[in-house]
Amino acid sequence: MLSLGIEVRGLCKSFSKRKGFIRSRRTVAHALRDVSFEVGLGETYGLLGPNGSGKSTLIRVLSTLLVPDSGCVRLLGFRLPGEEAEVRRRVGRVSVDAAFYKKLSARENLLYSAFLYGMERAPAERRVMEILEALGLDGEKFTDPLEEMSRGMQQKVAITRALLVNPPLLLLDEPTTGLDPKSKRDVQTFLEALRSEHGTTILLTSHDMAETERLCSRIGFIAKGRLIAEGTADELKRVSGAETLDDAFIALAGEKLDGEEAGGKKKEEEAVAGA
Repeated sequence: MLSLGIEVRGLCKSFSKRKGFIRSRRTVAHALRDVSFEVGLGETYGLLGPNGSGKSTLIRVLSTLLVPDSGCVRLLGFRLPGEEAEVRRRVGRVSVDAAFYKKLSARENLLYSAFLYGMERAPAERRVMEILEALGLDGEKFTDPLEEMSRGMQQKVAITRALLVNPPLLLLDEPTTGLDPKSKRDVQTFLEALRSEHGTTILLTSHDMAETERLCSRIGFIAKGRLIAEGTADELKRVSGAETLDDAFIALAGEKLDGEEAGGKKKEEEAVAGA
């Protein structure tokens, strides 16, 4: 019987970058270095790390947008690389930089996505309004062009799009970035209800400590492409001798979640595409 929603083994991914124009040379940036972890069915697992740590690269590999250099992944029992089509049917993804047809309204963008999944118009509209109301989006703005919406409103539409077909697995890359505190709470409450009512498996990346502690049963710390520690919030604080999750990360990773070295010196950001 399937007991794991996500299984990652020895995942590696690097990017090549050209330096210079006349005498150009290529350098290699390692975005993921031998990353391994598991997420149980119906579990919410959090990944905490600064920009450039590899979080977004990992989400893109799991959502079939990038092919790993080595290692293997199983999502709901389906293997990557190899069974991308099966994975795409079962995964919802929310990115911090979600793409839309900006000239179209929220309604038109969402109905277009619903039609791609084979949903009929009437049930699709009901589902869309149900999610938007739960997320606290003003229905009057449903017909406004996306380009006229705030960053926070656009992010709510992106979350709605990912949840249209009740996917059994959600990959959420900083989903509440740009949202006001009330909207953040609305999203968090909705995600808790999804896991409770539908057994949805969720992988969440975030910079928000309170959000991660609220939503995630276990948390992984990722820095410079490596998963350096994982456990419950209490376990991570205990093993690091820290009182807060932020201090636990600094103690174990040697850097802050905003990308600065623990000693205060700004670290050089890795040249990692999308990490």
